[in-house]
Amino acid sequence: MKPTQRRLLPSTSALAAFDAVARTGSFSAAASMLHLTQGAISRHVSLLEEQLGVTLLERTGRGARLTEKGKAYAEGVSEVLAKIRSLSLVAMSGSEETRLRLAILPTFGTRWLMPRIPDFVQKNPEITISFATRIGQFDFRAENIDVAVHVGRRDWPDADCKFLMGETVVPVCSPDFREGHPIAAAADLLGMPLLEMVSRPGAWRHWFSTLDISEQHREGMVFEQFSNVTQACIAGLGVALMPIFLIESELATGKLVRAFDWAIESESAYYLVRPRHKLDFPPAVRFAGWLEDQIARFKQP
Repeated sequence: MKPTQRRLLPSTSALAAFDAVARTGSFSAAASMLHLTQGAISRHVSLLEEQLGVTLLERTGRGARLTEKGKAYAEGVSEVLAKIRSLSLVAMSGSEETRLRLAILPTFGTRWLMPRIPDFVQKNPEITISFATRIGQFDFRAENIDVAVHVGRRDWPDADCKFLMGETVVPVCSPDFREGHPIAAAADLLGMPLLEMVSRPGAWRHWFSTLDISEQHREGMVFEQFSNVTQACIAGLGVALMPIFLIESELATGKLVRAFDWAIESESAYYLVRPRHKLDFPPAVRFAGWLEDQIARFKQP
């Protein structure tokens, strides 16, 4: 392996140490999490920064704070480590007939689905789930995925799309942004930076159309993940159309506010997607039934 290639492949120990500090904001807390000494954690992080030639953390009297490059690196490292753990579990687990490979949406998976997964595990202890994060359509055979939770439309080729639920969206922004950009009417948003989601093309056009506004709105930043667009809103970069059920905590704490109080049903919806060649796969059938039950409970007042 060439020296440059070796430099781009840090040790998992260093990555795990950095990930723990990034999550906790503290070297001592990271040491406790990984059952190492604080000095060992510090050495791992220092070696990682030296290997990359980048400052990832700013040491403070109370702990550590991520630099801008550190924030971006931490997000990617967290995903990579999760993928490695998932692959390790797959390698260690039992029969293919009891393993379910599930593709989930990042924010929906983290905020809505994961808190409910323990119920599925309790009711189906013989099934081992391998999680993968996917946005948009993909090839089930090539990706070796059994079932996916998808947002968009019922247009996945060679697959069964089971409607789960719709979503109500509303324009949101940070309190400071709204204070600095008075919005008396919906048309006032036309000239403001409107943040967009790759998975929801035309969302703003549809929102304006429900108010009989046909003028072209100003194009803004485009994001793949709701977590990123949420942070962009909180940072005051613009206004985004967000599903209310995914940002309840930000609205409750005041990190986000409604830019204009007009909520509509999105053109996009959530679907459970299964490839036709695996419709009878037992773990996927069990998961589909369980998820439909969870959706029904969620929809109850």
